[in-house]
Formats: sequence, C-alpha cells, structure tokens
Amino acid sequence: MPPKFGDLKRYCDKNGWVLLRDTDHWYYEKVLTDGTVLRTKISHAVHKEIPEGLWYKILKQQLKISEQEFKKGL
Repeated sequence: MPPKFGDLKRYCDKNGWVLLRDTDHWYYEKVLTDGTVLRTKISHAVHKEIPEGLWYKILKQQLKISEQEFKKGL
C-alpha cells in the first residue's frame, strides 16, 4: 500500500531534503555526496494516498531509494 503525501513530506523533512518553495506544491531538493541533485514535489493534500503508479515513479526516479529505505527513513 502506497504512503500518503504527508508521509512523503515527513520523509523529506527528516532526511536532509531542502524545501525550495511552497506554492501549489512543496518542492524539495537534495544534493548527494557525488553531486547528484534529486528533486521531488509533494501535494498539499497530505491526507491523500499517493497513487501506486506515481509512488513507484517517485521512489525510482526522484528519491532513488527502495520502499524499505523509505519506510526506514520515516
């Protein structure tokens, strides 16, 4: 079961992601030690579940972590 947008925000806040702006969504960025820049945006609808297809895209392309790493980071 995919997490809620609020879980994703909590993960970013706890794991070194920097809030760039808060407009229609929250926009976060994280620079890895090798210089890679990761970016994600999070809906303000924190109570809503992230659709499954979108969730796996966020994990793979934006956060670049496994689901287990995400859960561990909460």
